[in-house]
Amino acid sequence: MARLAGAIGIALTLVFGCGAIYVYQTVSTLDVMRVTDDVHMIAGMGSNVGVLRTDDGALVVDSMTFAMQGRAIRERVELLAGPVQVLVNTHYHLDHTHGNPSFPSGLPIYATEKTLDYLNALDADYWQGEAEGTLPNRTFADEQEIKLGGKTVRLIHPGRGHTDGDLVALFVEDRVLHTGDLFFNGRYPNIDLEAGGTVQEWSATIDRLLALEGEYDHIIPGHGPLTDAAGLRQFQQFIRELAASGTASAEAGRSLAEHQAQAALAADAEYDTMEIPFVLKRDREFVLRRAWEESTGNFERVATE
Repeated sequence: MARLAGAIGIALTLVFGCGAIYVYQTVSTLDVMRVTDDVHMIAGMGSNVGVLRTDDGALVVDSMTFAMQGRAIRERVELLAGPVQVLVNTHYHLDHTHGNPSFPSGLPIYATEKTLDYLNALDADYWQGEAEGTLPNRTFADEQEIKLGGKTVRLIHPGRGHTDGDLVALFVEDRVLHTGDLFFNGRYPNIDLEAGGTVQEWSATIDRLLALEGEYDHIIPGHGPLTDAAGLRQFQQFIRELAASGTASAEAGRSLAEHQAQAALAADAEYDTMEIPFVLKRDREFVLRRAWEESTGNFERVATE
């Protein structure tokens, strides 16, 4: 028995050790893609990060999930574009903000007012001690322009969708739009109803982004590969189908199970599931549930006051 117990212990140690190595390698792997001469996209486990090089240093959009990712992003950015002068958080979710503490305390960090409200209301424990110095400290409601080293960045809150506090960043001279999680390219999206997200209004918000089409050639989505306005239109079609399915089920009085079984979706035929085992899963079942919950009122908004 002692030998068996010892063998099991060794096996478990190897399993968990290999698992830890796999997780570490996955989290620490970052892929850098050149978008224009002065814009790069950094992709990894978590959100897509946008990097703008200017004559005075770098502007970075989002910081991923872990401090180690934040440090790695900062190191890559310094090689690509010089010291980080400005950080932008597109919304409050941890896979876009929890790398912030790896950047200098007091660095100008832009976000919408609602994003800061949600960070304080829903994520306050993380932002204690030194991390408090990397909360957003430049907030706005609708639109904000940043001038840095000969470059212009327009931060725009186009409306509700993923949450009700998301912003997009338009790199004006480079004609690149970073949408954050208002656009999941080829992925099932998170729909944070509790923080003001909405399936029903999301398409109208995308219309506002498409109205800017003459000002950008490339789109960095919150998740998924680099794309353009055609990719955004495909995602909008999916959102429209999802919204219509929720409305139809609410009007017919269908249960959640009936809704998930009967909803007609076609635009997601090649969509990938986003999953972290035992933590979260974003798939067709998830987005259909969220559409049903919104249309039937089966959710509760978060209070930020």
